[in-house]
Amino acid sequence: MVFIAALLVVNTVLLVKNGSSSYADPTSAKATFERAADNNSTALANKKAADVASIDPLKSASTKPSGPLTAMDFNESTYDFGNILQDSENTKVFTFTNTGKEPLIIENAKGSCGCTVPQYPKEPIAPGATGEIKVVYKPGKQKNKQNKTVTITANTEPASTILTIMADVEEVPA
Repeated sequence: MVFIAALLVVNTVLLVKNGSSSYADPTSAKATFERAADNNSTALANKKAADVASIDPLKSASTKPSGPLTAMDFNESTYDFGNILQDSENTKVFTFTNTGKEPLIIENAKGSCGCTVPQYPKEPIAPGATGEIKVVYKPGKQKNKQNKTVTITANTEPASTILTIMADVEEVPA
Protein backbone atom coordinates (compact mmCIF):
# COMPACT_ATOMS: atom_id res chain seq x y z
CA MET A 1 0.00 0.00 0.00
CA VAL A 2 2.83 2.40 0.90
CA PHE A 3 4.60 1.53 -2.34
CA ILE A 4 1.52 2.42 -4.40
CA ALA A 5 1.13 5.71 -2.56
CA ALA A 6 4.79 6.49 -3.16
CA LEU A 7 4.41 5.71 -6.86
CA LEU A 8 1.45 8.08 -7.06
CA VAL A 9 3.45 10.83 -5.40
CA VAL A 10 6.43 10.27 -7.71
CA ASN A 11 4.13 10.23 -10.75
CA THR A 12 2.53 13.48 -9.66
CA VAL A 13 5.95 15.11 -9.14
CA LEU A 14 7.09 13.92 -12.56
CA LEU A 15 3.90 15.25 -14.15
CA VAL A 16 4.39 18.66 -12.62
CA LYS A 17 8.11 18.68 -13.42
CA ASN A 18 7.61 17.61 -17.06
CA GLY A 19 4.52 19.72 -17.58
CA SER A 20 2.79 16.71 -19.09
CA SER A 21 -0.92 15.95 -18.85
CA SER A 22 -0.42 12.19 -19.10
CA TYR A 23 0.89 9.80 -16.45
CA ALA A 24 4.63 9.34 -16.11
CA ASP A 25 6.22 6.04 -17.00
CA PRO A 26 5.67 3.76 -13.97
CA THR A 27 9.01 2.00 -14.49
CA SER A 28 10.89 5.30 -14.14
CA ALA A 29 8.75 6.14 -11.10
CA LYS A 30 9.67 2.78 -9.58
CA ALA A 31 13.37 3.43 -10.26
CA THR A 32 13.07 6.88 -8.70
CA PHE A 33 11.36 5.37 -5.66
CA GLU A 34 14.07 2.69 -5.32
CA ARG A 35 16.82 5.35 -5.53
CA ALA A 36 15.04 7.33 -2.82
CA ALA A 37 14.78 4.20 -0.68
CA ASP A 38 18.51 3.51 -1.14
CA ASN A 39 19.36 7.09 -0.18
CA ASN A 40 17.08 6.80 2.85
CA SER A 41 18.81 3.56 3.91
CA THR A 42 22.21 5.25 3.68
CA ALA A 43 20.96 8.24 5.67
CA LEU A 44 19.51 5.90 8.30
CA ALA A 45 22.80 4.00 8.59
CA ASN A 46 24.70 7.29 8.99
CA LYS A 47 22.23 8.42 11.67
CA LYS A 48 22.65 5.13 13.56
CA ALA A 49 26.45 5.57 13.46
CA ALA A 50 26.09 9.11 14.79
CA ASP A 51 23.76 7.88 17.53
CA VAL A 52 26.31 5.25 18.60
CA ALA A 53 29.03 7.90 18.61
CA SER A 54 26.98 10.16 20.86
CA ILE A 55 26.42 7.30 23.31
CA ASP A 56 29.95 5.94 23.35
CA PRO A 57 32.63 8.35 22.15
CA LEU A 58 35.17 5.53 22.00
CA LYS A 59 33.19 3.94 19.15
CA SER A 60 33.01 7.15 17.15
CA ALA A 61 34.72 7.31 13.78
CA SER A 62 35.66 10.90 14.66
CA THR A 63 37.83 9.65 17.54
CA LYS A 64 40.49 8.63 15.04
CA PRO A 65 43.34 11.10 15.47
CA SER A 66 44.20 13.40 12.62
CA GLY A 67 47.58 14.84 11.76
CA PRO A 68 50.89 13.84 13.31
CA LEU A 69 50.45 11.79 16.47
CA THR A 70 51.95 12.50 19.85
CA ALA A 71 51.43 11.20 23.39
CA MET A 72 50.19 12.64 26.66
CA ASP A 73 50.86 11.36 30.14
CA PHE A 74 48.79 12.36 33.18
CA ASN A 75 50.23 12.47 36.69
CA GLU A 76 46.95 10.85 37.75
CA SER A 77 43.83 9.96 35.77
CA THR A 78 41.49 9.24 38.71
CA TYR A 79 40.61 11.44 41.65
CA ASP A 80 38.33 10.86 44.64
CA PHE A 81 36.88 13.99 46.26
CA GLY A 82 35.82 11.86 49.23
CA ASN A 83 32.77 13.12 51.16
CA ILE A 84 31.24 16.29 49.71
CA LEU A 85 27.91 18.05 50.17
CA GLN A 86 25.08 18.44 47.69
CA ASP A 87 25.08 21.76 45.80
CA SER A 88 28.82 22.21 46.42
CA GLU A 89 31.44 23.15 43.83
CA ASN A 90 34.47 20.88 43.69
CA THR A 91 37.51 21.48 41.51
CA LYS A 92 40.32 19.15 40.49
CA VAL A 93 43.18 20.11 38.20
CA PHE A 94 44.69 17.19 36.26
CA THR A 95 48.25 17.87 35.04
CA PHE A 96 49.64 16.23 31.92
CA THR A 97 52.84 16.26 29.89
CA ASN A 98 53.20 16.00 26.11
CA THR A 99 55.59 13.04 26.02
CA GLY A 100 55.61 12.80 22.23
CA LYS A 101 57.65 14.49 19.51
CA GLU A 102 54.81 16.54 17.97
CA PRO A 103 52.67 19.40 19.34
CA LEU A 104 49.70 18.08 21.33
CA ILE A 105 46.35 19.43 20.12
CA ILE A 106 43.36 18.77 22.35
CA GLU A 107 40.29 18.83 20.14
CA ASN A 108 37.69 18.40 22.88
CA ALA A 109 37.11 17.57 26.53
CA LYS A 110 33.61 16.50 27.51
CA GLY A 111 32.09 15.56 30.84
CA SER A 112 29.82 12.54 31.18
CA CYS A 113 27.03 14.82 32.43
CA GLY A 114 26.27 18.50 32.86
CA CYS A 115 27.48 18.38 36.47
CA THR A 116 31.06 17.70 35.33
CA VAL A 117 32.56 20.56 33.32
CA PRO A 118 36.15 20.43 32.01
CA GLN A 119 38.32 23.34 30.84
CA TYR A 120 41.25 22.50 28.61
CA PRO A 121 44.02 24.38 26.76
CA LYS A 122 42.98 25.45 23.26
CA GLU A 123 46.54 26.14 22.08
CA PRO A 124 48.98 23.37 21.08
CA ILE A 125 51.19 21.99 23.84
CA ALA A 126 54.82 21.69 22.74
CA PRO A 127 56.71 18.40 23.14
CA GLY A 128 57.97 18.11 26.73
CA ALA A 129 55.65 20.88 27.96
CA THR A 130 52.90 20.44 30.54
CA GLY A 131 49.27 21.48 30.56
CA GLU A 132 46.22 21.30 32.77
CA ILE A 133 42.66 20.05 32.52
CA LYS A 134 40.50 21.77 35.14
CA VAL A 135 37.40 19.76 36.09
CA VAL A 136 34.59 21.34 38.11
CA TYR A 137 32.07 18.93 39.64
CA LYS A 138 28.79 20.31 40.99
CA PRO A 139 26.67 17.39 42.24
CA GLY A 140 23.44 19.37 42.64
CA LYS A 141 20.93 17.06 44.38
CA GLN A 142 22.82 13.84 43.57
CA LYS A 143 23.35 11.52 46.55
CA ASN A 144 25.68 8.73 47.59
CA LYS A 145 28.61 7.34 45.57
CA GLN A 146 29.14 9.10 42.24
CA ASN A 147 31.54 8.28 39.39
CA LYS A 148 31.90 10.79 36.54
CA THR A 149 34.23 10.87 33.57
CA VAL A 150 35.83 13.41 31.27
CA THR A 151 36.72 12.20 27.78
CA ILE A 152 39.62 14.04 26.16
CA THR A 153 40.02 13.83 22.39
CA ALA A 154 43.45 14.73 21.02
CA ASN A 155 45.99 13.83 18.33
CA THR A 156 47.12 10.81 20.35
CA GLU A 157 46.82 7.05 19.90
CA PRO A 158 44.29 6.15 21.13
CA ALA A 159 42.55 9.43 20.38
CA SER A 160 40.47 9.36 23.57
CA THR A 161 41.77 9.55 27.12
CA ILE A 162 39.40 9.21 30.04
CA LEU A 163 39.76 10.96 33.39
CA THR A 164 37.59 9.81 36.30
CA ILE A 165 36.35 11.65 39.35
CA MET A 166 34.52 10.10 42.28
CA ALA A 167 32.72 11.43 45.33
CA ASP A 168 30.40 10.35 48.10
CA VAL A 169 27.73 13.06 48.02
CA GLU A 170 26.04 13.70 51.34
CA GLU A 171 22.53 15.06 51.51
CA VAL A 172 22.27 18.54 52.97
CA PRO A 173 19.88 18.48 55.95
CA ALA A 174 16.75 20.58 55.40
